[in-house]
Amino acid sequence: MHMNTISIIGSGSMAAAIGGRIAKAGHTVEVVSRDPAKAQALADQLAAGAITYGAAPAGDIVILAVPYSSAASAVADYGDALDGKVIIDITNPVAPDLSGLVTPSGSSGAQEIAKGAPAGAHVVKAFNTIFGHVLAKGGRLDAFIAADDPEAKARVSTFLDSLGLRPLDVGGLHMAQTLEALGLLMIGLAKNGAGTWDIAMKVDIG
Repeated sequence: MHMNTISIIGSGSMAAAIGGRIAKAGHTVEVVSRDPAKAQALADQLAAGAITYGAAPAGDIVILAVPYSSAASAVADYGDALDGKVIIDITNPVAPDLSGLVTPSGSSGAQEIAKGAPAGAHVVKAFNTIFGHVLAKGGRLDAFIAADDPEAKARVSTFLDSLGLRPLDVGGLHMAQTLEALGLLMIGLAKNGAGTWDIAMKVDIG
């Protein structure tokens, strides 16, 4: 894949884990956060650049690495600056008590985020089934993606492959509902049956 700029909105653990993979792959990383100090700290850690929150992101791929509760407002803050870009939604819209998902019936976090994005932007669901610390360890993990736009899906698949991940297409953006349910299942499994957060979902293709 041609090395290019990837913009990350957010400065938490998932932003750091994904950003680490991106930097290691040789892409340029751009970090933006509502907290300039945190953005700069993560940028320094990744040898990346930090830009002012709300400024137009340079990356053709913009990773939305914020909690689901902040995702819609982040997309609204950027508005037309996201037009023509691929937005990767990594959120898990999980209720605080883990009783279920907080999205409207029949919809997903990714679909709700897409409603607020410019018409020319394409939302792709990815990364939400991989725990940040597992992602940061390295290794070839399975990364599930869902999107409606074939070109955006192909670009994200190539991008994920460049990070040492195995992209697996699960279908259109409506399948983000299933991926978000899988994210909740992973949390439940880590807290109960597996007894550890050091797990990842792997597809065995025989």
